[in-house]
Order: sequence, then C-alpha cells, then structure tokens
Amino acid sequence: MRTSGLLAVAIMTMAPGWLAAEVVDSSPSGFTVKLAITIQAPPGDVYQRLIHNVGDWWNSAHTFSGDAHNLSIEEKPMGCFCEKLPGGGGVRLMEVVNLAPGKVLVLSGGLGPMQAMAVAGGLRFQISPVEGGSKLEVTYAVGGYLKAGLDTWAKPVDSVLLDQITRLKNYTEHGDPSPK
Repeated sequence: MRTSGLLAVAIMTMAPGWLAAEVVDSSPSGFTVKLAITIQAPPGDVYQRLIHNVGDWWNSAHTFSGDAHNLSIEEKPMGCFCEKLPGGGGVRLMEVVNLAPGKVLVLSGGLGPMQAMAVAGGLRFQISPVEGGSKLEVTYAVGGYLKAGLDTWAKPVDSVLLDQITRLKNYTEHGDPSPK
C-alpha cells in the first residue's frame, strides 16, 4: 500500500486539476471514498473500456492471480466481476447491481482482503459528458465490522482506487495504463 500511496501523491502533483480524490467520511463502522476524474474520451468509450477491457487497465498487483487479464465483468444485472484462478478456481469479486450503458455501473461487494471481513460495499461509477470528454465519478462506500475499525482501511482503499482510476484514464486516452 505504501508504494500506491506514493504513486497517488506523485500523480496528483504532476496533474493538478483533472483529478480529485478523498476520503469523504470514515468511522470504525465504515468509510466512503470518492474520486472524480476527467477523461478525454466520450462517455461511451470510457464505459466500454471500464466494462469490456478491465484486464487491460486494472493493476495486476491488486488481483488474486497476479494477472489482471484474468478479470472480467458481465454486463448484466447480477453479472459477475470475477477473476479466474489457476487450476480452474475463481473469485467473485463483486456483483453488478445496476448498469446503464455509457452512464452508470454499480457493483456490490468487498474488494481484495475485504472479502474475508464482515463488510458490505457499494462501488459506483458515474460517467457524464463534459467539454472535451467525460467526467468519471467513483464512490465506494463500505460498512460493517472490523475489530481494529474500518476507518483504518479508508486511506489505503482510496489510494488503490486512485491508482486504478488513473490507470483507466491513461488506458482510455493513450492505450497504455502506465503513468504518464
């Protein structure tokens, strides 16, 4: 998580104005993180890459298999945001609970290590047209129980989401998710 945090600070320093990320609330029983980013592409293109090309922009360091190309999102209600594992295994990361192509994707579940915790999460991607492209707003609200308090997870989760969304922006605009 330390490397992701440093990357987030570096990205925000190099490109002010196009990205806003913050922990909007945090308590022992949960947290909400929000990110907003402008992407120089039409909403339909952003949505297409978000859903159909998740393995091309998601950071492999934040997968169970070590390879983001094992990820997929089924574009339908109750669809699976899933990951294939070696030997025929798999992980159901989240479930699609709402989608409006080109506009909204809402997923339910706990990402990464939060799957094994007593938590529930809602991850919303809202895409809207703006001059020069699209505004992508991402909100992840997590609630539940963790002995140490869920507020201890707010900043690390914010950092990981910042990395992922920055990679989506880079991939959509330049065909490469690496930092520019």
